[in-house]
Amino acid sequence: MGRHNRAVPILSVNNLSVRFGGVVALDGVSFDVEARQIVGLIGPNGAGKTTLFNCLSRLYTPISGDITFNSTRLLPLGPHRIAGLGIGRTFQNLALFPRMSVVQNVMVGMQPRTRAGFVSSALRLSWVERENAASLRAAMDLLDFLGLAALADRPAADLPFVMLKRLELARALASEPSLLLLDEPAGGLNHEEVRELATLIRKLRDERQLTILLVEHHMGLVMQVSDTVVVLDFGRRIAQGAPADVQRDREVVRAYLGTAESTAEAQ
Repeated sequence: MGRHNRAVPILSVNNLSVRFGGVVALDGVSFDVEARQIVGLIGPNGAGKTTLFNCLSRLYTPISGDITFNSTRLLPLGPHRIAGLGIGRTFQNLALFPRMSVVQNVMVGMQPRTRAGFVSSALRLSWVERENAASLRAAMDLLDFLGLAALADRPAADLPFVMLKRLELARALASEPSLLLLDEPAGGLNHEEVRELATLIRKLRDERQLTILLVEHHMGLVMQVSDTVVVLDFGRRIAQGAPADVQRDREVVRAYLGTAESTAEAQ
């Protein structure tokens, strides 16, 4: 209802193009993400989804185009500035510290929001102690929210894969983002775990008021949780809309979902 009164988007991707040598990874991609939406970003392998995420994280620099987040242009900024602006990200390949405890891994993710540096920490200044205590409480709250509190003191290396995925999510949330980039969160999960993930993604949006951009191959998950779906193919945006509309789009069916008949059966 209110969605047709066009709000100022929290994220705008405008005419983004990326090339690696002679390979066009993104070709003039544009789309907006409104606050507190869950937006699914889908497409075949090589469509440019992860390249786009890496531009948002400032790991890649496009040859043209622009990205605006909360009225701030991202492209002039370095990767170290992104978390502080309010953008959190998970990775396909879990980037955790296996020998650190679960709670320590989460506290690493809080560094963009803390003031203490090496010298002040070494001097054990009183405000540093208070900040560390507050960070520990916040980390434990996150672990409790994600069902990991009982594992807080275990080394990350001891956790089963599904719990490592939750820990990666906890660390992404630790910087208190307003925009969360989820990169293949269902990868390696079984059917029941994907069902629980769908519930969790909606809970993150509803209870923590997050905006979520989701790159995912698991079509059932994307269509179940997304308000809007953006489809890439060979680096170009070929469709954008509500999940039901995207599933019926002929170009999407041809590029990704198979034949019209198999799509109808999947529904």
